Amino acid sequence: MNIVNTVSRLLLAATFLISGFVVAEVPRYTDPYQMISTVADHAFSRLAEEKDNIQQNPEILRTLVHDELLPYIDVRYAAFRVIGNHIRNTTEEERDAFVAAFQEYMISTYAGTFTLYRDQRVIIEPGQDVGNRRVATVRTRVIDPGKPDINIEFKLIRHRDSEYWQVFDMVAEGISLLDSKRAELGGMIRQQGLSRVTELLQERAKQPIELSEPEE
Repeated sequence: MNIVNTVSRLLLAATFLISGFVVAEVPRYTDPYQMISTVADHAFSRLAEEKDNIQQNPEILRTLVHDELLPYIDVRYAAFRVIGNHIRNTTEEERDAFVAAFQEYMISTYAGTFTLYRDQRVIIEPGQDVGNRRVATVRTRVIDPGKPDINIEFKLIRHRDSEYWQVFDMVAEGISLLDSKRAELGGMIRQQGLSRVTELLQERAKQPIELSEPEE
C-alpha cells in the first residue's frame, strides 16, 4: 500500500469525529468516551442513509460533516495551535479570519475522505474515569476488511470554563493530524503571513468534492 493510500485511510478513520464551533443546539457530553461513541454512530448511520444521494451529489458530504462532526471539535483551539508562536505577530481580525478559513478547509478535507468510506468498523476502548483531568485520550481501532487495523487516539480537551469535551487532535499510527497541519502551514505562515495562508485555505476549501475509489 503506498503512502497516499495510507494517509487517506488514516484521514478517513479520523473523519468520523472532527469539529469546531457549536453552530446549533446539539447534545453535549461530559463523558469523552460516550461522546466519541455516539458521534461516530450518528455520522456513519447518516452516511449509510445518504449513500445513494451522495453518489448523485458528493457535496452533500459537506453538510454531513458540518452537521454531525463540526459541533464536537474545538476548531479555534486547533487553529491557534497551528498558528503557534506566530500568533503574537497577528491581529484579532487576522486570527478570526484564519479560524473561519481553517474550519471550512477542514470540512472540505473530511468531506473528501468520506468518499473512501466502505463499511469500516470502529471499536472504541471501554470508558474510564477521567476525574478532574482537562485533557483526555480515547483509543479506538478501525477495522477495514482485508487491510491491517488502524489504531487511533483521539485527543479531547475540557476547558476550565466548561464541563463538556471537544476533540482537538487525533493520532493515527503515530501520526498527529494537528502536528501535520502545523508542519504544512507553519512555514507558510512564517514566510507569507497569516492573511495569505487564510486566502490559500479559502481557495482550497472551494474545491469541489469528487467521488473517488480507494486504492488497492
